[in-house]
Amino acid sequence: MKITDVEVRCCRRAPDAFDTSAFRTGDFAAFQFLVVTLKTDTGHQASTFGFAGRSAEGAGKLIADTLRPFMIGRDPRDREKAWHEFRTADRWWGHLPIYAYGPFDTCQWLLSAEAAGQPLYKYLGAYRDSVPVYGSSMILKEPADYAREALRAKAEGLKAYKLHTPGADIAEDLEAHRLVREAVGPDFTLMSDPVSTYNLEQAIRFGRALEKLDYYWFEEPLYDEDVHALRELARTLEIPLVGTEVLAKHPYSIAECIATRVVDRVRADVSWTGGVTGVMKTARLAEAFGVNCEIHTSIFHPAEIVNLHCCAAVKNCDFFELLYPVEGFAFGLAEPLPIQNGMAMLPTKPGLGVELDWADIDRCTVAIV
Repeated sequence: MKITDVEVRCCRRAPDAFDTSAFRTGDFAAFQFLVVTLKTDTGHQASTFGFAGRSAEGAGKLIADTLRPFMIGRDPRDREKAWHEFRTADRWWGHLPIYAYGPFDTCQWLLSAEAAGQPLYKYLGAYRDSVPVYGSSMILKEPADYAREALRAKAEGLKAYKLHTPGADIAEDLEAHRLVREAVGPDFTLMSDPVSTYNLEQAIRFGRALEKLDYYWFEEPLYDEDVHALRELARTLEIPLVGTEVLAKHPYSIAECIATRVVDRVRADVSWTGGVTGVMKTARLAEAFGVNCEIHTSIFHPAEIVNLHCCAAVKNCDFFELLYPVEGFAFGLAEPLPIQNGMAMLPTKPGLGVELDWADIDRCTVAIV
């Protein structure tokens, strides 16, 4: 089996459920994404969604120009060889964005799993057949909005809820966290992700407040590259500190983060970590040190279900993350994500296990490069 063609669709889709305030920068206007397809000489093909930042056409052209010639002629089952050769090629004046390689690696895994007649998670080596789901908020306008949303997530059966707060005022952010805890009660799991909002002193004060509120983890209060301050924060707080999702070159860049306890739990996902290969390498590395690898949202549901396959193939990941409300991101798949009573159920068909919604993809396509 050889790859004979690479198609990259540049797509844009207006949001159904969010306004500009959903981003901290206040300029959320449209979902920008790629749909990457690898075609083979056996007539098989595989497709997945890719991240595109703020410009699908800009990202698509850059990625297609670089990765189409790199991929054509390869056997998609030689994923490890491709991984290491891409690492070399990227160093020699490639320097692509962290989200470039992920969909290409994922498509190779999907083609391989389909050829083996197995769902991806079984092909990887399954640990479980279902994974607990948590809802991960966008930026909401008022502290009370988070409490209402957390109650909705709990009523829908989700197993946990995570806050992304505005970051303009620490007292207001903490008020949102207090209101959510009061609303959902003491037994519902809550997490906090300020997204690089604070300095070290502020993060220590905020983290201690979260400990009193019994939050499950404290995620990325400082920038991921702020290694010294993160290590000091992890040493100071009892609440688990989570990070590394935007560090480039997983798993190599986070080996030291794990070994020297820069954070307590690391992050990886099929979009920003180099596809399935990057996630599995990162998760296995973390496992060897007794550290969890909490798989990070890939935003778009056709990529989220690949994350789900990875979640089901590792032990050291507690939850499957979905941005919330879930319906705001529920496009690109021919059927909804398989969630029952707050548990994401794994598909049983070979490969991805579900079909993409090509009619919707066609409507969103602005260019094919």
